[in-house]
Amino acid sequence: MTNLHPLQACWDLPLASLRADALDTALRLQLFQRLAAPVEPEQLAKALELDATRLDALLALLWSMGLLERRQVRRDGATLWRYCATELAQRYFTEDNDTACGAAWQARLTSLRQFGATIGTLLHGNAASGAASGSGPHWAEAARTHIAQEQRAVTMDVARGILSRLPEFPHVQRMLDLGGGPGGVAIALARENPRLRGVVFELPETAAVAHQAIADAGLAEQLEARGGDLTSDALGEGFDLIWCASVLHFVPDIHETLRCVRAALKPGGVLVCAQAEIPATADAAQRVLSYYLPLLLRGHQVLPAGHLCQAMEATGFIDIERLDTVSIPLAPVAVTIGRRAPS
Repeated sequence: MTNLHPLQACWDLPLASLRADALDTALRLQLFQRLAAPVEPEQLAKALELDATRLDALLALLWSMGLLERRQVRRDGATLWRYCATELAQRYFTEDNDTACGAAWQARLTSLRQFGATIGTLLHGNAASGAASGSGPHWAEAARTHIAQEQRAVTMDVARGILSRLPEFPHVQRMLDLGGGPGGVAIALARENPRLRGVVFELPETAAVAHQAIADAGLAEQLEARGGDLTSDALGEGFDLIWCASVLHFVPDIHETLRCVRAALKPGGVLVCAQAEIPATADAAQRVLSYYLPLLLRGHQVLPAGHLCQAMEATGFIDIERLDTVSIPLAPVAVTIGRRAPS
């Protein structure tokens, strides 16, 4: 039979949790480092002081998830498997790699599970709207650890790919990385363009993290980190480009914020927003709503698809466009681009 029962999707939901537990266990055991070269389960189990048969079952699941490769070998008349980490697992889940993001993945898993346990409470309205905004020392620590990992592993390359499409990009000399966390995007762009000057604008505690990252990258002459509150502090002015990723969810008045952002651009300057919006169809909306339900239940906003374009138009941006072909694996977002009119 090929027809699935109507409830199959619901029955499969707990299996996703089990696969997440399997990956979490693999990261805790550092399996992908240990499987840089082909290894038999019995050898690995002996090194880890684990049961070989049960470890073999876990390795088989990780193989089915595309994280391990395996091949058969014959020994003493028996057929055995040898397992090796895939290129993807070695790139993203081994600690000695610059693109490692295992800790970031584990942080997201922990955060979403903690949130899931509070849905009933939140439905009664028993939560402060700022609880998910990542303010203060908590957000700074996240920027220092798993957000920095995510930026190195994924966001920097994605941002470069998006921005390189802009006809204005080769001429950008001054940029603002708005809500830039540890500043990875600005750092990546400054490394490639010695003429670029820029500002990473963040909450004060997180701006200190970005300041250190800029210094560590040797880019203090090109970049600066500025601490402030987007809703009340000046952003500066005269920017050719403003990169704004997943920031507008947290502002109380998106139109007022967009007016401030537009004022910070020089005439002809470009705003690029990577921001989640809720698609109109159920299948497309499922991933967005699953990921952003914590924000919605804590009183923040995730706009319906197309509403950011409308808000940009209402606040004076021109030549507005939406990129539908951008793939951002960490979190589902849409990319909306608007420009300040030339003087």
